[in-house]
Amino acid sequence: MADTKNDFSKGNVVENILKLAVPMTLAQLINVLYNIIDRIYIGRIPEHATLALTGLGLCLPIISIVIAFANLFGMGGAPLCSIERGRGNLKEAEKIMGNSFVLLVIFGLVLTALGLIFKKPMLYLFGASDKTYPFAEQYISIYLLGSIFVMVGLGMNSFINSQGFGTIGMMTVLLGAVANIILDPVFIFVFDMGVKGAAFATILSQFLSALWIVKFLTGKKTILKLRTSCFPLTKQRAKDITALGMSGFTMSITNSSVQVMYNASLQNYGGDLYVGIMTVINSVREVISMPVSGITNGSQPVMGFNYGAGEYGRVKRAIVFTSAVSIIYTTVMWGLVHGFPEFFIRIFNQDAELLKAGVPAMRIYYFGFFFMSLQFAGQSVFVALGKARRAVFFSIFRKVVIVIPLILILPRIFGNGTAGVLMAEPVSNLLGGGACFLTMLVTVWPELSGKKKKTRGAEV
Repeated sequence: MADTKNDFSKGNVVENILKLAVPMTLAQLINVLYNIIDRIYIGRIPEHATLALTGLGLCLPIISIVIAFANLFGMGGAPLCSIERGRGNLKEAEKIMGNSFVLLVIFGLVLTALGLIFKKPMLYLFGASDKTYPFAEQYISIYLLGSIFVMVGLGMNSFINSQGFGTIGMMTVLLGAVANIILDPVFIFVFDMGVKGAAFATILSQFLSALWIVKFLTGKKTILKLRTSCFPLTKQRAKDITALGMSGFTMSITNSSVQVMYNASLQNYGGDLYVGIMTVINSVREVISMPVSGITNGSQPVMGFNYGAGEYGRVKRAIVFTSAVSIIYTTVMWGLVHGFPEFFIRIFNQDAELLKAGVPAMRIYYFGFFFMSLQFAGQSVFVALGKARRAVFFSIFRKVVIVIPLILILPRIFGNGTAGVLMAEPVSNLLGGGACFLTMLVTVWPELSGKKKKTRGAEV
């Protein structure tokens, strides 16, 4: 029998989701502070604030690659753990978690080495100029040294949340974020380290989060324990983890690719100023996307557990609730960003030239933002139910098939330079998000309605 602690097949589905989603949303909002706080402080450095902020923005594609590998093994292993726990197979769930941990550590070390070797050509490829490269190089050189902490912190926190310990997951992130908020001004301004100080503060904070996670998962309060006996890798588990995590991995890798294309194209049409504007746009997006990301991620353990337990009606109720909340929230945020773009820009930079060009850029980029919620909702269902191939397909479809070509094509078709580049995002949200959500309804809903029962393991 499955353990009765945090049994998501019992009680109200919405309450189960909120029990996880509220602390997870707060945790993700806090997690954004790791990089957002860096940008807020750097944007207020007395000299070269805009160049420094732009340099940090050039590092985002590399940071996205690190996050991609954290998602590959964290978001890949955690849903499998939920499904196995729903079936009552706790031993297998622990082995999945142990294998995920080992993969996170190995790839964290590999990414550190490769990143340090290839950082210069990568940064210039990502849109750096001779003025912004020094700032980008200072930040990323130090950040990469802490890649393993980022990997363990982000990846293994998924296993805390998937067991129903949403508050502990939130505290994990809160610990690191508070440390970052305290250390940033000390390193940046007191020690006069500038961009280097922001990087040092970030990796020290991530180290604290990773340490907290390992301590909890090896302690007495957790349901599934991180045991050294579960570390030996097996080909099948690694394959299953990687297959299901490929969705989150692909989303982060394609995010990185899109950031590269945006930076390079905006550098071509608008110079360093528009690369700086894109840094602000990405920063605002991270903040306003977190609640909808939190609600969809919070629903995944509930959907996965009930799917494994054969409670399809409860899975359907979870899908309806998650989709409705996501659409309503993103519609409200679209209205706020469209109505008050200058407020959001001023959080990160006060430069008059950047404000003037940034206001219309924000309105173009975020037009129809609520369509993005369809991608979030559809994607989360595919991941929660172990339908890896569909999740991966729609990750690639929106970013690689739609956004990247549009970034190249639209400015040439309309002859509107930076505006054409920014138009690619709302068009992709409509086409990609709509296709993902409709496919989920057409393929998943009949299965959950009992037209085609499925009792075997996750699709890979």
